[in-house]
Amino acid sequence: MFDLKWRLRPLGKAIRRRPVVSALVIFSILFALFVLYLDWSITNRFEGRRWDLPAQVYARPLELYVGLTLAPDKFERELKRLGYRPDVNQPHRPGSFRQNRGKTELVTRSFQFWDELQGSMFLSIEFDDDRISRLSTGNKGILNDIPIVRLDPLLVGSIFPGDGEDRLIVTPDQVPALLTAALKIVEDRRFDWHFGVDPIAVLRALVANIRAGEITQGGSTMTQQLVKSYFLDNRQTLWRKIREAFMAIILEAHFDKEDLLNAYVNEIYLGQDGNRAIHGFGLASQFYFSKPLDELKLHEIALLVALVRGPAYYDPRRYPERAIERRALVLRLMADFGVLTDEDAQEASARELDIWDTRAAGASSYPAFLQLVRRQLTAQYREEDLTSEGLRVFTALDPLVQASVERRLAEGLDNLDVRSTTDVGQADDREDNLRRYVGALKTELRAVDRELSDEDAIVLADVDERLVLVSDLDGDGSAELLHSIDTNTIFETRI
Repeated sequence: MFDLKWRLRPLGKAIRRRPVVSALVIFSILFALFVLYLDWSITNRFEGRRWDLPAQVYARPLELYVGLTLAPDKFERELKRLGYRPDVNQPHRPGSFRQNRGKTELVTRSFQFWDELQGSMFLSIEFDDDRISRLSTGNKGILNDIPIVRLDPLLVGSIFPGDGEDRLIVTPDQVPALLTAALKIVEDRRFDWHFGVDPIAVLRALVANIRAGEITQGGSTMTQQLVKSYFLDNRQTLWRKIREAFMAIILEAHFDKEDLLNAYVNEIYLGQDGNRAIHGFGLASQFYFSKPLDELKLHEIALLVALVRGPAYYDPRRYPERAIERRALVLRLMADFGVLTDEDAQEASARELDIWDTRAAGASSYPAFLQLVRRQLTAQYREEDLTSEGLRVFTALDPLVQASVERRLAEGLDNLDVRSTTDVGQADDREDNLRRYVGALKTELRAVDRELSDEDAIVLADVDERLVLVSDLDGDGSAELLHSIDTNTIFETRI
């Protein structure tokens, strides 16, 4: 004890004699420990990084074969529901089709089914009397008949975790070169040369903001944006910005630019779908355009890049004028930096937003069905597996039958007569309750083991204070009971 005190006395005297130097030494030691801790925690987490990949739930894939009863107009609706785009010329890009004189030509998308990987192919389908009369595939005008083929199925939805993040992971070879070029030009022009933080960009943004009298530019690099989204929260504090800068420098020191760029493409936040957060360009491509990222055209790529600055502010569905203006800026910058010609930029700027309209495409959300699937899967899988392991779930949901059921159900709701109730307020409550029950009705109708055509009259009738769902399946006026509900009760989703 005496020796320790004796040894500490000179140290105490040195601190009192040089307090500033001593404080700097202590601060340097603490700072070095802080940086070492950041380095260890960040590299460990990023090296073994894996995103929570929600389970993807698919409808049945439509199987095409000679003799299948399928009208050309129904097939067209099915293709549009899957996000296929009509083409005036012979289709050559995956996800495109053309209909002409009883024949449909299309290029399918590559898709990994449960039993095989089916590559993209050109298909020619001929119809006769609302039936497929010939099914062939080939190229360069040489077609060979095939017995059967499957289309890529409709993605019904995802079983995402409690934080609401959803994404589709894409690899570098699935990312269009125009997308990475546009990101660098708009978000981080010195990405290939800076060390995680770009002092020149910070100064440039500072000058621009002072001239504008408001914040019009940010000085964060894409690496800093990645750090903010992957490691940190959205609190605007000085301490968070300091941590963000050091963490970006550490990432740049340990990982190459291509790896960081691919992580950015898969991580960045690009929109909101109810309580589901759209992360990454892979899912954003599906959410806004209903097609894979590598199928996007120039004006669509520019719009996604435009959304990075503010997905809510530039939401193309809510604020199309803002989105068009921001997209034009992105295209102009791409032309200024030689990525595009002025003609290409002007042509793309003149295009419509082409946002996927789910109603026009005949697509629908299936929340009640997803709940049913989730309930059944939780009996066999752990919750964390369903929300993080990227499982693919193939179901028997038939979008063609479902669309027919929903259309007839909507007609029944519109024609529902609740005037037999003397209390108007009570009538409104009953109809509101009924509409909340529609999701469960549509799910339970899937248990009806039959094909429903356009001629099948599915109607709702108020009989003896019971709401009865019936169908004239034989077309002879005899009604078969499908479902019955007591209209005096509060209807709840029972799945």
